[in-house]
Amino acid sequence: MSSLLPLLLDPAAWAALLALVVLEVVLGIDNLIFISIVTNKLPEAQRPLARRVGISLALGLRLVLLAAIAWLVGLTEPVFDLGITGELNDHGIPVFETAFSWRDLILIAGGLFLVWKSTTEIHHSLDAEASGALLDKQRFGTNLAGAIVQIILLDMVFSIDSILTAIGMTDHLPIMVAAVIIAVTVMLVAAGPVSDFINKNPTVVMLALSFLLMIGMVLIADGFGVHVPKGYVYAAMAFSMFVEALNMIARGRRSRLQANGSAAK
Repeated sequence: MSSLLPLLLDPAAWAALLALVVLEVVLGIDNLIFISIVTNKLPEAQRPLARRVGISLALGLRLVLLAAIAWLVGLTEPVFDLGITGELNDHGIPVFETAFSWRDLILIAGGLFLVWKSTTEIHHSLDAEASGALLDKQRFGTNLAGAIVQIILLDMVFSIDSILTAIGMTDHLPIMVAAVIIAVTVMLVAAGPVSDFINKNPTVVMLALSFLLMIGMVLIADGFGVHVPKGYVYAAMAFSMFVEALNMIARGRRSRLQANGSAAK
């Protein structure tokens, strides 16, 4: 307790905690969208359980990774190199890295999984009838165990990225732990309303799947050493949600006008 007292009395530590909580909540948005998309395919009675299990696993993975910081930082060390130097091309654009760490490989694998998952779901949304093809709905039916396995796979990717971000912002483990617990608690509270909102608005489902597709591509690019600033990604997501909100308002007003017109007749 005595070791925590200086941190509790340090304004800089509280500022770091606040900044890290905000960042962890923002970084958790993509995880929350994925959990909502996956759990909404389950029977309604199973959705709350799947969300709680998925988010609890996210918290557990983050705390385990925090307890193994030295090992986690070691994941950024290259494990093999293709031997091509990273230089600028004729247009001044950096060539992707050819030295890959375990973190890079995990990000690439997670990105590929997200691209596959979002593409599959978009195909399902566009093609309502079973076709017997590779991306057929019946071939990829989701049950509780399958949903939890998918959530675990992506939790691992998002957790590693989240904790490495936390390590880059502060050296104090208690601050990291507190920020992660607060951020995951916010996710747990928001999971139900976000999932319900996505489920009740089909156009938002397509938008959320597009977000997952974009995030998957960003993860793959990051794994290859092409770092896309997260601010660009979240700005694009915020603008898309703003446009969709305007569309929802317009649809709501048209529906009310049609209802009033029908009532007047």
